[in-house]
Amino acid sequence: MGILEVKNVGKRFGGLQALGNVNLSVAENSVHAIIGPNGAGKSTLLNCFVGKLIPDTGSVMFDGQSVLGRKPFEINQMGISRVFQTPEIFGDLSVMENMMIPCFAKRDGAFEMNALSSVSSQRDIHEKAEQMLVDMNMADKRHMNAASLSRGDKRRLEIGMCLSQDPRLLLLDEPTAGMARADTNNTIDLLKQIKEERDITIAIIEHDMHVVFSLAERITVLAQGTPLVEDTPDNIKGHPKVREAYLGETAAA
Repeated sequence: MGILEVKNVGKRFGGLQALGNVNLSVAENSVHAIIGPNGAGKSTLLNCFVGKLIPDTGSVMFDGQSVLGRKPFEINQMGISRVFQTPEIFGDLSVMENMMIPCFAKRDGAFEMNALSSVSSQRDIHEKAEQMLVDMNMADKRHMNAASLSRGDKRRLEIGMCLSQDPRLLLLDEPTAGMARADTNNTIDLLKQIKEERDITIAIIEHDMHVVFSLAERITVLAQGTPLVEDTPDNIKGHPKVREAYLGETAAA
């Protein structure tokens, strides 16, 4: 049994079948990619992973607990963090201030501003944020305004903010979208480093096959809301059903 288990999940929006009987198992401490053409249901499925959408049928379990209907802070409390397609940072704050924000998070989803009244708490928060900036190779950018960062550095900052909460599952929704190739390669290297150094599971939605095949240990291919194939990267490459879904070729071609 995987750390994330999706069983018989279906979701409709009016007359549109977004997901149909999806079964998926993500092994603990693995990198699992979910790919497919536009409209295949990838983002809908990811939203089910974090309880943002409740499927019409089926279940989504994280470490034996249902995620369905839970509030965002409860999802975070379970050990799940999500990186969105567009970096979710505070552009009017410095890089350091952004990195410090997750350190104030309370278990009920509010912010523990009373920590500011304690010199020792302030020091602990600052030290944790500083270490994460070092881990993200962003210490030299600590005083920069976050809005001035490149797309790649904004993504790096957001990933660091997620990791500062010590998640067990990191969900990445097209993390290299809109990046230059150099930033994409830097992000690949960062995610490889995270996987090597941390006890963490990564699930990634991505269109860039260079990213997918550089990182994934297991790949699920969706088409029209239904899983076509789940296999290793080597077996996915050139698979007739994958070629058909992406290129419009017939399975017999």
